[in-house]
Formats: sequence, C-alpha cells, structure tokens
Amino acid sequence: MFDQFTSESVAAGHPDKICDQISDSIVDACLAVDPKSRVAVETLVTTNKVVLAGEITCSGKIDYEGIARSTIKRLGYINPEWGFSDQADIEVCIHHQSDDIAVGVDDGGAGDQGIMFGYACNETPELMPMSLMLSHQLVRNMDVARENGDIAYLRPDGKAQVVVDYANGKPKKVSTIILAVPHNPKISKEQLEDDLWFKVIAPAVKKYLPKQVLVKKDIELIINGTGAWEIGGPASDTGVTGRKIIVDTYGGMGRHGGGCFSGKDPSKVDRSAAYACRFLAKNVVASGMADRCELRVGYVIGQAKPVSFNVETFGTAKVSEAEIKDYALSLLDMSVKNIIKKLDLRKPIYAKTAAYGHFGREEFSWEKIV
Repeated sequence: MFDQFTSESVAAGHPDKICDQISDSIVDACLAVDPKSRVAVETLVTTNKVVLAGEITCSGKIDYEGIARSTIKRLGYINPEWGFSDQADIEVCIHHQSDDIAVGVDDGGAGDQGIMFGYACNETPELMPMSLMLSHQLVRNMDVARENGDIAYLRPDGKAQVVVDYANGKPKKVSTIILAVPHNPKISKEQLEDDLWFKVIAPAVKKYLPKQVLVKKDIELIINGTGAWEIGGPASDTGVTGRKIIVDTYGGMGRHGGGCFSGKDPSKVDRSAAYACRFLAKNVVASGMADRCELRVGYVIGQAKPVSFNVETFGTAKVSEAEIKDYALSLLDMSVKNIIKKLDLRKPIYAKTAAYGHFGREEFSWEKIV
C-alpha cells in the first residue's frame, strides 16, 4: 500500500473542460429531441476559435453553434480581451454516423470495441479516492467563489492537485495542495493566497478530513507555481474533448480503459459500460464485501454482451472474489441494451457530468446503492 497518493482536478472553465461541456451539451440536445440519437462529437478550442467535428444521427435539428456559444458564456468567457469569448469564430464539421457502425448498434450491440473499468473504495462517503474528491471540491469551490462574487477577481480556468498522506492504508492528512487560477493582476499574491485559504481550501479539507487540525503552515501550499497567472483559457492553452479522462474517473487510483466519455451517446460502451462498472464496484464496496473493488470488462463492436468480466479487490475482500462476481452480475446484466435501460441513460443528463468528475455524485443513476 502507498504512503502518499496524488490526484488532480480542473475547473469547469479549463480549456479541455470547455470542450467536454460543449460536446456533452450537444449530446443532451440530441437526446432531448430524439432519445435514440447516435452522437460522437469532438470539440477543439483555441484563441478565438471553436471547431466542432463528429458524427450524429438525430431526427431533430440541432443548433450546434448556439449550444457552443451558450456554454462558453455560462462558463464566464464573456470578455474578448481574454482572447476567447462567446463571440469566438465557430466552425461546424459534423456529418451523419457511419452505416458500418449503425448496423451493429441497431441490434443492441456495442457502439465500439474496447475495455472499460469501474472502481470504488471506502475512503470517502462517496466511495471514491480521497485525493480526487478533495481536488474536485477545491476547483468547485474556486468556481463558486468566482461566480457568486466571494472572490470576484478570479477568472475562468484553474487546476487543483492534492497530496494525501496515508497510515495503515487509510487517509491520514493532506500534506500538499497546489492551486492554479488566473486572476486580475492588480491583486497581490498575499491577498490571493489568503482568500483561497479561507474560502476554497479550508472548507474542502474540513469536509473530507474533519479531524485534521487546520493550520496553514502545516500544509505545503503552492499557488500559481510560475508566480503569476493573468490570462487563462483557450487563448493560453488549446483544449480538446476527452483529454481529462483521469480527472473524469478515479484520479489515477483506479484504471481507465482509454476511451473518453464526453461527446458520446450511451450506445458507446466507452461511456455506458464504464458507468455500469462504477455502479457495480460501488455496490460491492457499499455491501462490505471489500474495501476496494475494480471491475474490468471488454466489448466487441456490434455484440451485446462483454467478452470478459473480471473483479479485482486488491487483497481487501471479505468473501471470495467468485462470490463478489456473482453478486455483481446479479445486480446488472451487462448487455448494452440492459445497461442503458436499467441506468436510464437515454436522458439529457450529460452536460452536468462534464465538470468535477463523472463519479462520486449522487444525482447520477450509476451512483445509486441498491
């Protein structure tokens, strides 16, 4: 077992997350008018430019450009002086889904081949890794503080990284917190650090480690490691859909199959099967059968059921792994149609998943404990 573990998260206004949210907002728009829509959309953002590309089959007419502009505006990019705003040039390169893919999916088969993972552990109430949940909470707190005016001088974009120390396999304390956030250059480094400590950092640590005595000097704080950050967003760093898959999943503690989630309808098992695996892993840990659980599956394009299904408990199982596997399969038939039906995945719910992680959030069906 490790002595320390580190995870990171990014703000909703991070360039890659702008892309994820635009792509998933398009998925939602398609599912809202046609629940059987097939969507595979990628977004790229850079200085004053947005490119939408992919394949969509949908019976309704979708305003791709309008969706992109409203998402960018919602995320706070309304100042053209930052090199990117809701007035950016938008190029739409979206066409119909390939008939070669559709022929397999129409019969209830997987929309792609690949491997998917689901993970859970008993480190937090959400049954997620502590370092990741803290990282998510930090960037969420930063975003909220900017949006509600508590720290009005912050600008969109930002990252958090957390180091958690362990003792006897359990989280003991936060030893290092790294934050990066663009802000008005007139604000001093001292004011930025104080505001972030009281309004962002302290509330997050108290939530997840209430027994840790919060003394500022006891946690190594690194704020804007280069010394200053004025302009963030796509003008500083090009963003692309699907580049934050470790942020989206388990912060590196649980494995990831490689395919991203955002921009894909649930016929794509990269998304739906990964959600199903999380559902099963979480319920295994919630049942007390293991302290940590990872589910692994593999699918073939056009086939309904996985070609492999495995369980790993990292030596923490209280019963045999065969019993755990039987229990998991009793909760959910892993055929693609059944996953979509049982988890109710043909609804426009995906834009909300595209910031602060897809897991550890009770509003989603795959997080329910049976």
